[in-house]
Amino acid sequence: MIIESKCEKDTFELGKKIGREAAPGDVYTLVGDLGVGKTVFTKGVAAGLGILEPVSSPTFTIVQVYEEGRLPFYHFDVYRIGDIEEMEEIGFEDYIYGEGVSLIEWANLIEELLPERYTQITIEKDLEKGFDYRKITVENI
Repeated sequence: MIIESKCEKDTFELGKKIGREAAPGDVYTLVGDLGVGKTVFTKGVAAGLGILEPVSSPTFTIVQVYEEGRLPFYHFDVYRIGDIEEMEEIGFEDYIYGEGVSLIEWANLIEELLPERYTQITIEKDLEKGFDYRKITVENI
């Protein structure tokens, strides 16, 4: 499925819709260059899960855990991992095979650790269609 986002609000609302529909154990990967709106999308997912606290990218901690929503939300940013073993050290499998919802930014860096089934969300800019335009592709893997 391809969605055209014309502004940040569109990207946020798509994330919110996905958060509302998320089920325990769902895993989402988020792919896109720096500055495409991954954090905006993630804030939408959190809002859809009923999380009220501020959401920020866990760039230096690898995972940020939010537990006060409808389901636990595990937000990963694996951009800075130096070694795949770091994921084991933080208990990655406990999160993604647990009862919460996992969202993994830069998941292409840890493809070998991803579960057999997940939803990949790719966000791309197209400056010919405008500065705020984003093409968001959602596909089940």
